[in-house]
Amino acid sequence: QAQLVESGGGLVQPGGSLKLSCAASGITLDALAVGWFRQAPGKEREGVSCISKGDADTYYSASVRGRFTISRDNARNTVYLQMDSLKPEDTATYFCAADSILPAQTLCLIHGPSPYDYSGQGTLVTVSS
Repeated sequence: QAQLVESGGGLVQPGGSLKLSCAASGITLDALAVGWFRQAPGKEREGVSCISKGDADTYYSASVRGRFTISRDNARNTVYLQMDSLKPEDTATYFCAADSILPAQTLCLIHGPSPYDYSGQGTLVTVSS
């Protein structure tokens, strides 16, 4: 059974860093576009960063560009999100999702309920002093 499991969330002070992991089982992530998304209470889901199959393209939302970095470790079947210079407005539940067809930017920007082939349950990131 295909499963995505996020980890690495927690409480961090403004200006700090966290590295999130999205580990897959039952599917091979390097054959899929993979993205990180976040949703804060009362706010819409935001596509934070996505990476295409074969890593040809990456997408970052304007709110995180220059601070967050997405990467893959195919040997570990895991996608990471390195988050630096964190701000209180980055506080949200972060989840990863993967899709076999959508390119990176479309994956990050698509709206609607459950538009991805696979998605995880999420990990909470809280940025506060």
